[in-house]
Amino acid sequence: MNIVVSTLNAKYIHTSLALRCLKAYAEPDYKVDMAEYTIKDPAMNIVTDLYKRNPDIVGFSCYIWNIEETIKVAQMLKKINPELIIIFGGPEVTYDVTHWLERIPEADFIAIGEGEETFKQLLDELHGERQFENVSGVAFRKEGKPVVNPQRNKIDLREMPSPFRFEEDRQELSKRVVYIETSRGCPFSCQFCLSSIEVGVRYFDREKVKEDIRYLMDNGARTIKFVDRTFNISRSYAMEMFQFLIDEHREGTVFQFEITADIMRPEVIQFLNDNAPKGLFRFEIGVQSTNDAVNELVKRKQNFKKLTRTVTMVKEGGKIDQHLDLIAGLPDEDYNSFKNTFNDVFALRPEELQLGFLKMLRGTGLRLSAPHYNYQYMDQSPYEILSNNVLPFSDVVRIKHVEDILEKFWNDHRMDETIEFLVEHCYDTPFDFFQNFGTYWDEMGWVRIGHQLEDLFKRLRQYIETENFSNEEMIEGFMKIDYLQNQKHKPRKPWWDDKVEKQVRSHYYQQMLANPSIMGQAFEAEQLAEKELYKHTVLEILPFDYMYYKQTGKINEQPSVLLAYYDQKANDTKLYSAPVEAFGLPVVS
Repeated sequence: MNIVVSTLNAKYIHTSLALRCLKAYAEPDYKVDMAEYTIKDPAMNIVTDLYKRNPDIVGFSCYIWNIEETIKVAQMLKKINPELIIIFGGPEVTYDVTHWLERIPEADFIAIGEGEETFKQLLDELHGERQFENVSGVAFRKEGKPVVNPQRNKIDLREMPSPFRFEEDRQELSKRVVYIETSRGCPFSCQFCLSSIEVGVRYFDREKVKEDIRYLMDNGARTIKFVDRTFNISRSYAMEMFQFLIDEHREGTVFQFEITADIMRPEVIQFLNDNAPKGLFRFEIGVQSTNDAVNELVKRKQNFKKLTRTVTMVKEGGKIDQHLDLIAGLPDEDYNSFKNTFNDVFALRPEELQLGFLKMLRGTGLRLSAPHYNYQYMDQSPYEILSNNVLPFSDVVRIKHVEDILEKFWNDHRMDETIEFLVEHCYDTPFDFFQNFGTYWDEMGWVRIGHQLEDLFKRLRQYIETENFSNEEMIEGFMKIDYLQNQKHKPRKPWWDDKVEKQVRSHYYQQMLANPSIMGQAFEAEQLAEKELYKHTVLEILPFDYMYYKQTGKINEQPSVLLAYYDQKANDTKLYSAPVEAFGLPVVS
């Protein structure tokens, strides 16, 4: 029999660890072909490709992001070949199994929970006597009625074969995110998370894990993401792995971890700050809420004071980027409570702040208790909430406006200087800026159209004009700084009107050439010739002293010259500035 395991990833750069674990466990007894697609691929294209592989058995790995598209593919495959055996597995179909057997008649079997051994044993029966009642952790139909076999005992992870040694993967390792696990399970009981259902944490053989990482790096892997639910639950284990990765990493490789920040000890962070190369590690930290009463309702243990200490120490170390998560819609977290949560976490200035909405995942305790909080949520995946007893749909929509602007204007780091100035000097709280701008963005209909970089600046300026700020000129100055320093090459036509007259600009340039120390020692060291200065720089006049602001964080309303130099040799953009008065010429508009 030809056997294919398949899934629809969220993005092309993702890879499915599940498929590789299934294939590794089934071989060498069975030859298993892997077929990966994305949720954006047309169903007909996926079906056509699978059909060409001439499978007798197809197994699909199912998650909330791909279940609906996977069902469409399975329905088409079954119509084309009614004899095809289709197996569904993965976290999305592990719970409410009888529901899935009823909803997906095309699925001959559903593998429940940890799938490697179940899949292998099911293949044994499909090739043998077909006594499916003997296969633990599988559901099927017998004489039209559902049969759900009890789950099997957990696999001894120390004996698991490596899922990374397939020749067909080697050429793609440098182009995609590689997922790796060193443990399964989670010690916590958060009621919105599937990981809380499995009791205890089990570990893979750490020496085998190290060998896999060496292999991946040797074959070009650039981004390796650990999927352990709490990588640092064992301090000694985490320290051993951190030390190993620091000692043996290859230049350009990045490792990502999900960590629990409030249990990370200061000496561990100090070790990373002292020893980790910049950019080697990236931390993902689930905060979800800073409201202690809310966390207690969902059985989430969190000490926000200690979490803040960890995030702050990591940020001050300057070595590790941090991605912090929030969940809107948790029980008893109304609009104002969520606003406080947002402001608490934004105050930490994480490199990325992800605002997500509660999803009522099948099998979670929160889904079971949903009626108690009057939750309304989508019937189909991703089961996102629509409202509850303290958060009406109108407030959900408002928070979605915040999410949209947060993604475009903070997480993409297109306007860091501008946003920092706005939230510190123009609004009562950061949330107020994101909310007000997000609502305006929606009212203007911009959510339905695409945006070039220049459009984002123009639209922010248009919005700022409606606020009637007295310091609007200052805001535009920061926007110009952000725009210029985020360009790789000298922009042909910036989004603003050039107000510096030609002879004034020429005066500034000539002064810089005659006395480069005006712009500071770093600029003087560039030793720019006249041709380079005119060809590779942009000059603007700011309504405040930019260098003074960078040094003190305070605004001095004395105009300054800003020079953006696009260094082609170093492929770098450099900003230099000096007060206008240093040039002996007033600003001419």
